[in-house]
Amino acid sequence: MPELMIKPRLRWACRRGMLELDVLLAPFVEAGYDALTLDQKRDFERLLSCDDPDLFSWFMGHATSPDPAIQALIKLILDRVRV
Repeated sequence: MPELMIKPRLRWACRRGMLELDVLLAPFVEAGYDALTLDQKRDFERLLSCDDPDLFSWFMGHATSPDPAIQALIKLILDRVRV
């Protein structure tokens, strides 16, 4: 099983170039990532590998991720990071 990213790499991966995503992902890494289970941390890394237009659509509620684990993580992030 591949190792998890270290926190500085996660911070860098959260810099998406879309302000709407940056204000959700970066604060979550700082305030919520450490409380995730190992599986959720792996799901978060998979989420970060998704394309920005998909992430934007999922986070803004225009669409739902076809992956239930990713969708659950999106809900968790939205519940945790109030903007």
